[in-house]
Amino acid sequence: MRSLALLLSCAAVLAAGCSKEPESTPVATPKKPAVAQAADHDEHSYAEPQKVAIADLALDIAVDFDAKTIGGTATYTLDWKDKTATQLVLDTRDLTIAKVEGEANNAWAPLQYALAAKDPVLGSKLTIETPARNAKVKVTYTSSPEASGLQWLTPEMTEGKQLPFMFSQSQQIHARSWVPLQDTPQVRYTYSAHVTSRPDVMVLMSADNDPAAARDGDYTFKMPQKIPSYLMAIAAGDLVFKPISARSGVWAEPAMVDKATKEFEDTEKMIATTEQLYGPYRWDRYDMLVLPPSFPYGGMENPRLSFITPTVIVGDKTLVSLIAHELAHSWSGNLVTFSSAKHGWLNEGFTSYVENRIVESLYGKEQSSMEYAIARNGLKKEIVTMPEATQALAVKPGTKLDADDALSAVSYDKGAWFLQMLEERFGRQEFDAFLRGYFDHFAFQSITTEQFLAYAKKNLFDKHPNLVSDAEIQEWIYAPGIPAGAPQVQSRGFSNTDTARIAWQGSGQLPNPQITNTWITQQWVHFIEGMGDKLTVEQVKQLDDAYHFTGTANGEIAMRWYPLTIRSGYVDARPEIAKFIERVGRRKLIMPIYEELVKTPDGLAFAQDTFARAKPGYHPITTGSVEAVLAKASAGK
Repeated sequence: MRSLALLLSCAAVLAAGCSKEPESTPVATPKKPAVAQAADHDEHSYAEPQKVAIADLALDIAVDFDAKTIGGTATYTLDWKDKTATQLVLDTRDLTIAKVEGEANNAWAPLQYALAAKDPVLGSKLTIETPARNAKVKVTYTSSPEASGLQWLTPEMTEGKQLPFMFSQSQQIHARSWVPLQDTPQVRYTYSAHVTSRPDVMVLMSADNDPAAARDGDYTFKMPQKIPSYLMAIAAGDLVFKPISARSGVWAEPAMVDKATKEFEDTEKMIATTEQLYGPYRWDRYDMLVLPPSFPYGGMENPRLSFITPTVIVGDKTLVSLIAHELAHSWSGNLVTFSSAKHGWLNEGFTSYVENRIVESLYGKEQSSMEYAIARNGLKKEIVTMPEATQALAVKPGTKLDADDALSAVSYDKGAWFLQMLEERFGRQEFDAFLRGYFDHFAFQSITTEQFLAYAKKNLFDKHPNLVSDAEIQEWIYAPGIPAGAPQVQSRGFSNTDTARIAWQGSGQLPNPQITNTWITQQWVHFIEGMGDKLTVEQVKQLDDAYHFTGTANGEIAMRWYPLTIRSGYVDARPEIAKFIERVGRRKLIMPIYEELVKTPDGLAFAQDTFARAKPGYHPITTGSVEAVLAKASAGK
């Protein structure tokens, strides 16, 4: 999952899919139940895949917009690995379980089960007694209207304002809130689904969506490639399709589809570029679903159907590195998957590296260098605020880590930095061949950092001895901070931006419009980020009069400009700040604004009032993040 989010982010640690973006305010992790530690144990799941694993899932469910629930049956085809095991343990959160059945002799019979009390982090453990080790088990269930992985929007909250909208966000551990599952990336399974809904909405899933499907309230899906649970996805609303190429296109509301298709028109070029580098695209289609602005992340890499925030549609393609990121997950993350949250960099670090290679190929070295520089500047600021144990790429066993903290800038940007270091040491041609072999070797598997390192030792390090030392590798992977020898990037565009800013701060004379008229988003981001903690009101007004930052449609600029105005006491921006955080639910864009507002009593009151209006349109994940910031500020008044 990504954002230009992290790319253009100096935001802090997070909670998907895409997919998650970092969250700027650390939230205390509730105490988790004690679980016996096994080799590469996923502490964020109750499942016992070493005993039995789901091989296939068949859903027969109904989407009920009135009740705001998904309900029906989930039928599992099971792979019994331990022939002495007599229980199937599933993860759930706020699900109502009606009955559980097992298949034997071509008939279904009731099975005993127990649903444990809810843990605030993990949800409720569902233990099913299976003394006969049934080949198939079926659970009849209904989700809660407050399911953490679903958002239900009224027609007024959509672009077209005619039909309701629903979408899921399963990463990291939210799939269990709408399907009982072994909700761990250690388990990969195929799935099929029969979904019914009101007949005037189109239903889509992370599966074989048919661009020509009729909108009739009755849909079937199949995902023939094995996926982990966090890549399960569903959406329903007033959705239409427009193609980009024979294998790619955009699903969106009618009012948005043309604009999105134009912005993302380079997608087929991105696919072809990545195939040349790292081998064939193995998921048949790559479509994108543009969600309402309430989507809490930049994107979520659901296979065959990436979920995308509309906040990257700014008319000049300067934020489409997010599309490159979600596409890159088709190799790094979806194809080769981290086995637990503590190995999150195997998904996000590799994806951020591949993303940058796509950007360089299509848009040039200068833009890719600027994006690397912004990401690394943000990482440098963030990493010093993090506990040392979570500054490592691979978090050591025994370290307490919220599942969503796997999506910090360390996983994304330190991970990509490490891979760029390897590229420089071994040469791009050799490193590209290594990565292509890596994706082939571990295709459709979930792995650990140690498995990656063993493969790299055999297929890269030992083949070219003395280019990188074991001590360097250990420092990058397991030590805190950023290694002193980390390679640096230079940007001519940023040099020009710095020169213009410094000259203005010294003389009060704004740069010639002939210079700034050629700047792209990344340069404006760098221009604002370099302003320091605050400016005088007069300086802010001068900038605003010249560049019209207040009211900008570009969220990457807004998330940096509005906190600067708040720190500088520029109250003229308040009305547009309110409009922005009421309209947008993408946490990466709005959390820095809330965090700045709550630092003063007046700002806190403004934030509370604005949130009260915005809350009905926020995703549950966004709501939780904002409420935590407001509660902490209120307690400290």
